[in-house]
Amino acid sequence: MSYEYVIDSYAWIEYFKGTKSGKVVRLYVEGDRAATSTLSLAELKEKYLRERWPSFEDDLQFMSARTFVAPVDRSIALLAGELNHRRKKTVKDWGMADSVILATARSASAKVVTGDRHFEGLPEAIIV
Repeated sequence: MSYEYVIDSYAWIEYFKGTKSGKVVRLYVEGDRAATSTLSLAELKEKYLRERWPSFEDDLQFMSARTFVAPVDRSIALLAGELNHRRKKTVKDWGMADSVILATARSASAKVVTGDRHFEGLPEAIIV
């Protein structure tokens, strides 16, 4: 499946909260050209459990219906390892999850829709 945007965990949270940033994310989610990394699903599940939000299953169903759920395959994993090695040298608190999201986008020549400041300055980033 081809996609133009990767919606990261931060963007999904803003979307479901209905914030000002979430309204911007909506444009990308509802355009039928977006993906969500399986890693974002894991991050969101953990956040919903930690903060005791009750609607994860409904939100998961929505995310899966509106976006392509992009698996972390071998090529994405290997690219993420390279990206993580490089980005940790220049970006404080850059993490493997960030690398997987960025690798998912780069593997499809897509943009990352995020509010995460770690992505600032990257040509693939759309900061909401």
